[in-house]
Amino acid sequence: MKRRSEEPLYWLLFGAGGVVAAVLLPSFILISGLLVPLGILEPATMSYDNIHALVTSWWGAPIVLAAIALPIYHAMHRIFHGLHDLGIHPTKFLHVLLYGFAFLVSVATLTLLVQMQ
Repeated sequence: MKRRSEEPLYWLLFGAGGVVAAVLLPSFILISGLLVPLGILEPATMSYDNIHALVTSWWGAPIVLAAIALPIYHAMHRIFHGLHDLGIHPTKFLHVLLYGFAFLVSVATLTLLVQMQ
């Protein structure tokens, strides 16, 4: 019996990470990097209490988790296949190292979000 490939899972995470990086991260940068410093939004928007309320809410925690974890998977997948394009054929060790790092970042983020509840 032929073993099924786990590659579709990596491509799913790669695509989701690309969408999050293209859609969510620019809005985060716009708010925290331009609108608040320029005074268009009140500085209280980025206060500790407001951010803590966002991160500990039932809808904010998954958004924060997705905004951190999915772009990491996207980046690791891009690095893995970019090395192949450069003529460096990644080994199984590098595969485990890159995707393992993305998994550890995801678990660490989830752990911190759960601890904040």
